[in-house]
Amino acid sequence: MNRLVNVFAGLLGACFFLALPASAEEPFHLDALVRAAKAEPPINIYDSTGKIVEMAENFSKKYGLKATGIKVSASGQLEMIIREAQAKNVRGDVVLITDAPAGLAQLLPQKFVQSWLPPDMTEKIAKQFQDPLAITTNANVWAYNTEVYKSCPVKNLWELTEPKWKGKVAFYDPLSKGTYSDWFNQMETHGDEKMAAAYTAQFGKDLEKGKESATAAWIKAFAANGPLVSDSDDAISEAIGAPGQKEPFFGLLSSAKFRDNTDKGYKLGLCTELGPWPGWTYVKLGLIATGTKSPNLAKLFIHYILTEEGIAPQVVDGKLPTNSSIGLPAGEPSGIGRILDRLQQYDASTALADWDARQDWQDLWRVNYKK
Repeated sequence: MNRLVNVFAGLLGACFFLALPASAEEPFHLDALVRAAKAEPPINIYDSTGKIVEMAENFSKKYGLKATGIKVSASGQLEMIIREAQAKNVRGDVVLITDAPAGLAQLLPQKFVQSWLPPDMTEKIAKQFQDPLAITTNANVWAYNTEVYKSCPVKNLWELTEPKWKGKVAFYDPLSKGTYSDWFNQMETHGDEKMAAAYTAQFGKDLEKGKESATAAWIKAFAANGPLVSDSDDAISEAIGAPGQKEPFFGLLSSAKFRDNTDKGYKLGLCTELGPWPGWTYVKLGLIATGTKSPNLAKLFIHYILTEEGIAPQVVDGKLPTNSSIGLPAGEPSGIGRILDRLQQYDASTALADWDARQDWQDLWRVNYKK
């Protein structure tokens, strides 16, 4: 398990009252937190996955409390938390948000939310995940249809800029999801040399040096090659993996969608050898609304989802807990455990730069995209 934690190293660099976090000297007793939580009103939890409904139900049954999970997109969470805080009418008490740059740039500095690390978890969660607290690292991976292809039909990202793949790549619309423009910035900031080397490997010549980066050159060429854009991983999963296709799409999607192989009979295959990276990671923060009327109940839920029992519904989808004592289950459908060390890791040291550059990357995509 230590190897899995090391793979994601560098991603993010109890007193039962409103003050968060508790100091290291204050004793923490889970039973006392449970008692305090039982005196508070029910809570709502915002998350971008529907699994939050099940997680909240499991939590409620375990402790005899009331928590409701609500699926809300990362962008929707951002807007709702800000408006609720400004109106002093908090509805979402706990926020599980995959938009880390937004959390760091907009939510935490304005004190709309706060980060709380359970004191009994400090030895289990690496320091880079502690402040702000990240509960999981998630991945988007390149996938193909195993019914049509015996192995991944793409070995190099630059192939996706060639005529062969014109209009045949399913891709999440970067104008709809901030993590994609963050990925572009992460590529340029931390992996541009690898993108340039991949160009040389694919075309047998070096990329002409100009003002733009290798990453920007790839994005322009890829966008101009007319990928099928969608605002849903479900649609992308269907375009790639639905059985009975003669010419299925290739594409990029959440590792969680590999459960469609079992649930829907899809034929999704993981591209394990694609370079420079077969996919990329991002983190999910676990934050508590500053104005919640149930701070102890919110803390108890944060503690719960840092345990194996609490996070289990998301772990089965290939989401790796930051709690180092919890590993991926043997039956995890995507097989992502085999390629964790080859994924492009999210580096939170440039999270604010990712936030600042979003509009620039979206503009680059918008100008060059062709259907």
